[in-house]
Amino acid sequence: MLKKTSGIVISYTKFRETSIIARIFTRNLGLKSYLVNGVRSHKSKTKMAHFQTLTLLDLVVYEKENANINRISEVKLSRAFHRIPFDFYRSGIGMFMGEFLGKIIFDNYQNEQLFDHLFEEIVALDSEAFQPTVYLLLFLMKTSRFLGFEPADAADFYLQLPLDQSGKAYEDKRMNLDRLMVTTEALPMAMPRKMRSALIDDWLLFYKIHMENFGEIRSLAVLRAMTQ
Repeated sequence: MLKKTSGIVISYTKFRETSIIARIFTRNLGLKSYLVNGVRSHKSKTKMAHFQTLTLLDLVVYEKENANINRISEVKLSRAFHRIPFDFYRSGIGMFMGEFLGKIIFDNYQNEQLFDHLFEEIVALDSEAFQPTVYLLLFLMKTSRFLGFEPADAADFYLQLPLDQSGKAYEDKRMNLDRLMVTTEALPMAMPRKMRSALIDDWLLFYKIHMENFGEIRSLAVLRAMTQ
């Protein structure tokens, strides 16, 4: 059966000499795997650029119930990126987000509100108004809301973590996180790099507690190396 849906590319793996299997989080069908034949061939009408991480697509797909891998009938860009592929920091964040999404979204998992949130966040990452200072922190914070475990405030957040909740370092983190949670939008906000890194690490620990088999985000080290 043919179905129309929008989608966000999470990742792809090479298959045989010229094909790929793309993992795409679709709005209407959830996370699906699609075999795209011949796309790595120079003769292909479909571009490999369509299947780079976070690419926003409009799709017509073959949906076969209980199939592990389906096929794409038609694909086109929903929005073309103007900045992410050409900005090393934005592309580094995109790499992080793709790996992160691969850990929190599972096969056939459908969540239209999460999809819409992610779509908006990716558009913001590509926009001229992008605020790099706290974008990643806000992304991690806001995404927890759509997964059902958003903390009420910084105190609630830290109560869920197996960390020492005393001393100046903890108070500084709690105060900065409270400020950020009140802000809720990517407004300009002064925050030292060391503090941002500490809060990101705490949020990733928070996700480890709430998401089974979350593991490590390997691209985080690459992203941090880019900004040294």
